[in-house]
Amino acid sequence: MPPVDPSIIARKAEIVAALCAALPDGAVIADPDETRAYECDALTAYRCAPLAVVLPSSTEEVAAAMRVCAAQGVPVIPRGAGTSLAGGALPTADSVVIGTMRLREILQIDTDNRFIHVQTGVTNLSVSAALAEAGFFYAPDPSSQLACTIAGNIAMNSGGAHCLKYGVTTHNLLGLRMVLASGEIVDLGGPYPGAGGLDIRGLICGSEGQLGIVTEAYLRILPRPEGARPMLIGFDDAETAGECVARIIRSGVLPVAIEYMDDVCLRAVEDFARAGYPDCAAVLIVEVEGSPDEIDAQTAHIREIASALDPVEFRTSRTEAESLAIWKGRKSAFGAMGRLGDYLCLDGTVPVSKLPQTLRRIGELSAEHGLEVANVFHAGDGNMHPLILFDANRPGDLARAEAFGRDILRLCVDMGGCLTGEHGVGVEKRDLMGAQYGADDLAIQMEIKSALDPSWLLNPAKVFPLEESLPYRERAG
Repeated sequence: MPPVDPSIIARKAEIVAALCAALPDGAVIADPDETRAYECDALTAYRCAPLAVVLPSSTEEVAAAMRVCAAQGVPVIPRGAGTSLAGGALPTADSVVIGTMRLREILQIDTDNRFIHVQTGVTNLSVSAALAEAGFFYAPDPSSQLACTIAGNIAMNSGGAHCLKYGVTTHNLLGLRMVLASGEIVDLGGPYPGAGGLDIRGLICGSEGQLGIVTEAYLRILPRPEGARPMLIGFDDAETAGECVARIIRSGVLPVAIEYMDDVCLRAVEDFARAGYPDCAAVLIVEVEGSPDEIDAQTAHIREIASALDPVEFRTSRTEAESLAIWKGRKSAFGAMGRLGDYLCLDGTVPVSKLPQTLRRIGELSAEHGLEVANVFHAGDGNMHPLILFDANRPGDLARAEAFGRDILRLCVDMGGCLTGEHGVGVEKRDLMGAQYGADDLAIQMEIKSALDPSWLLNPAKVFPLEESLPYRERAG
């Protein structure tokens, strides 16, 4: 963590009083026993209680809190539901957390023009739930969709199992309202394509709270498909499963999802969810959708591809109950793995054609580091989620797991991929940014940061290597 500013901590009472004066009763939390609930996100290896927490209920309240923090020179940590696996919402001791979890209103549903307007504290799953009666859905579906919020999805450009066909958050974000570090409220894009003004939505989506706090969003919605059918394909070799994914994509057929689970994950899932998966080295879940004729044609095509690779099992769902059973294990995979012990969950991405080589090398790295790894991921777009198992109570184990993780992420970059597919950089990968970006690339990114947040108050100590970030240089110099 970077050095904190002791003068801010010494002024806690003054800062809290200013926040309380600018916000309604109950919006500010300053009791250390209560702020401890915000000391970390889902990357629980690192913890630091913030100076205070603000829970606004409107864009205007977010702006009021930001103006106080800007005037006081206080760092701000934007926080959604706290499901970040990269330490994206980790506070510093001299920071104020501004959470979006009370921004829970669905403001408008327009099925004619295919958009929904929401406050960003709504959960991902609740968006599709609000659309279900009208026969529509919101496509991005992270595994944490029951808990994660649209604010966090936008910050990290989240994807999910169905991103292969429908894209990730940036492909489904039409417009947004955002509060800058100064407290200024800006609107970007809107509910209709071709909104006026410079289109910088893509710059904001995935910026990890570095440029502002998004409080409202216009999201693209889609009619529910006529039908969908998942298939379960088992292989006795992990690399062969990876080759099957590459062949499916290369063939031109576009499933709505291709998910991968290896034997370590399969054993945990079977013990936890009793999903009825085969005992083999790896399983693919491939889902197609459309009319009955379209589904039959796609299923036959995928069966032909898989059959050439000698699968141990090819199971096609025939009923809704069988579909739910096929997906049950995948949806519960991360919870099931938690029963085996502590783990780090990574999310490097590689070209689909490089999946077999990448899986082989991860197995070799596992032996080199002496730690078991489970692979469960969105195979269709090469978004890998290696789960490195370790014992947090054993001295040195966390450091070994992190070293193993760094090697996996460097491997992803070497294979032509990138450090993160949807979890973000946060604190987890900030010191690896140089493995993917040159000095000029990082300098341009930091210039954009400085243009929108001149004092670097938003989400400090994230994304950029500490030695190159403005606050570190100023405090260290």
